[in-house]
Amino acid sequence: MRVAMIGAGYVGLVSGACFSDFGHRVTCVDTHPGKIEALRLGRIPIFEPGLSELVAANVAADRLSFTTDLAGALEEAEAVFIAVGTPSRRGDGHADLSYVYQAARDIARAMRHYMVVVTKSTVPVGTGDEVERIIRELRPDADFAVVSNPEFLREGAAITDFKRPDRIVVGTENERARQVMTELYRPLFLNQSPLLFTSRRTAELTKYAANAFLATKITFINEIADLCEHVGGNVQDVARGIGLDNRIGSKFLHAGPGYGGSCFPKDTLALIKTAQDYGAPVRIVETVVAVNDQRKRAMARKVTEALGGSVRGKTIGVLGLTFKPNTDDMRDAPSVAIITALQDGGAIIKAHDPEGIEQAKLVLDNVAYVDTPYQAVEGADALVIITEWDAFRALDLKRIHGMMAQPVVVDLRNIYRPEEMLSLGFRYSSVGRGLADT
Repeated sequence: MRVAMIGAGYVGLVSGACFSDFGHRVTCVDTHPGKIEALRLGRIPIFEPGLSELVAANVAADRLSFTTDLAGALEEAEAVFIAVGTPSRRGDGHADLSYVYQAARDIARAMRHYMVVVTKSTVPVGTGDEVERIIRELRPDADFAVVSNPEFLREGAAITDFKRPDRIVVGTENERARQVMTELYRPLFLNQSPLLFTSRRTAELTKYAANAFLATKITFINEIADLCEHVGGNVQDVARGIGLDNRIGSKFLHAGPGYGGSCFPKDTLALIKTAQDYGAPVRIVETVVAVNDQRKRAMARKVTEALGGSVRGKTIGVLGLTFKPNTDDMRDAPSVAIITALQDGGAIIKAHDPEGIEQAKLVLDNVAYVDTPYQAVEGADALVIITEWDAFRALDLKRIHGMMAQPVVVDLRNIYRPEEMLSLGFRYSSVGRGLADT
């Protein structure tokens, strides 16, 4: 099949590359000439494991191409995906749908034959209705169907998630569109991936509900971690104990500094705003957002307490800046709030991240960015681990102890064992593992 993908960002590029790897002919369209030129030259604008190789292979096979010409991309396309950004709108927290609606207008002007218009972007309930209205208003003669097909991609594992999904949700009640979407995803039938057809509005809501539930699990275990610290419990054992219950599951039960990234913060906020607009507030999600925001600053206080109540004039080495490993994404990363709070307290920050430094420079000022973990800890009064990159899991702890001005480690991802750290002479603090580590 021939597919056009509007938006060559994270979702559009991953989806386009994977569809082309299935054997479809995909053209990724973007309004930024510089991005398109870079992609043609093989330069990938984001870090995602395996994506560069996947793009290169399918470009070489003439199944994947890049252009700024939407009309040309739609000439033979049977489906066009809208995969543009929907950031939180400044001022009110609603999803900014201006890029989605502009894409709808552009499609309306360019389409010349029957086409399935697929919203891949994360959009609030009713967006598909508005996309359809926009196209029909501009092109009352057009033959098309609007479908919702939300993405469920984890940054750092997006290719695997696309090719071996837990489920594929398609929102349409149009039989012709249903056949097109079934054919698009037919290569996944060998993996027995569930293809769930729903109404369009149900599909739109499913994406928000999924992210809100996962954010709730993270926030829940973080609050249990706080309780563990007061009563002498171990949150990792609690998480195992409840995660072995099949009704709960073990995923997203890892205590830490709070969730961040491109999805959870904006999607929970957009769901709250949508629910308020319809007079059906989601109180649990409202609390999740509030607790998560507070938690990031609380982690900075944890570092301050580990240094005796003040960080003024202290040098703090930070390991991990991105919101999670295997990405360079700094959007709503806990490190931003934590480092900013420490700087407000007078701390001097040295930081290392395997992939996120260039993006971090755009959002964090007055930080000394270094090339290795050991450069970050040299002469530091405290080491803070914020992101659990694999490269941080087996550091030479004896070497680190000898390099630091004070052997203080605040492990916000519980990478190391308290008893080992204490035996090496560190003053060690972690998350939700009781009083033994203080």
